[in-house]
Amino acid sequence: MASVPAASVTPVSDFADWRDYFALLKPRVMTLVVFTGLCGLLAAPGHIHPVIGFTAVLCIAVAAGASGALNMWYEADLDARMKRTANRPIPAGRIDPASAFGFAVSLAIGAVAVMALAVNLVAAALLTISILFYVFVYTVWLKRRTPQNIVIGGAAGAFPPVIGWAAVTGDVTALPVLLFGLIFLWTPPHFWSLALFVRGDYANAGVPMLPVTHGARVTRNQILAYTPLLVGVSLVPWAMRLTGAIYGVTAAALGVVFMALAVAVFRNDATDPAAMRPERRLFAFSILYLFVMFGALVADRWLLA
Repeated sequence: MASVPAASVTPVSDFADWRDYFALLKPRVMTLVVFTGLCGLLAAPGHIHPVIGFTAVLCIAVAAGASGALNMWYEADLDARMKRTANRPIPAGRIDPASAFGFAVSLAIGAVAVMALAVNLVAAALLTISILFYVFVYTVWLKRRTPQNIVIGGAAGAFPPVIGWAAVTGDVTALPVLLFGLIFLWTPPHFWSLALFVRGDYANAGVPMLPVTHGARVTRNQILAYTPLLVGVSLVPWAMRLTGAIYGVTAAALGVVFMALAVAVFRNDATDPAAMRPERRLFAFSILYLFVMFGALVADRWLLA
């Protein structure tokens, strides 16, 4: 793995406090990761001791934070060139790259080790794969090379519910695979809607996001193309009778709203970020969508069991 270019960050001027190290973990992203991992655990058949269950979710959270910190370490030069990321701890000079790297690697190794020793080897193996995929496949290989970075790299964020499920059952069956597919297909419209109204940042940083390399129209077309796939996959667990009515009705209702917002994005021809209200609405709704979908999955499991 390449080191961070020395010229990409501001010289460290003072000692970092705990808030800077916490910021390295990308806490907002971690929230969604932890939630989907917890839901995968709660939706799994069988029972798990509450302490072991808490440990499993904690390991998922720590591993996600470690992955985020490694991402920030490797991309400090990019972050320094983007307005929305320039104040992150490394480019702002509050944490030196070596300290961030050591912190992240220690967390990653610790999370996998605890998962293996306290939970089970299947969950630990999946956790390892998720870290390696996010760091090496998405961050190192794809992010700077191809506009398909989000499409392929989306697999990294799709692992948590599978890991949570495996923590309980020790295996992976059809439902967690479908949940993986749900997040995998959700990722492109979610991130591309954001990329449309912050594409200036990506362009300045030289990141080949789809709106930068192929323009807004192609990006909007792709959002519209992925959304029916997302909605279709979201309904498969209900069609296969792996879930009940609470999940099924929720998936259908939210799918209609998601599709309507995607159509609004498709119909918008604005190039000025200030005029991209449909894109902002889709991005905001996409976050709510995933929280509600996985909440409905758990409600389905516990209320209809």
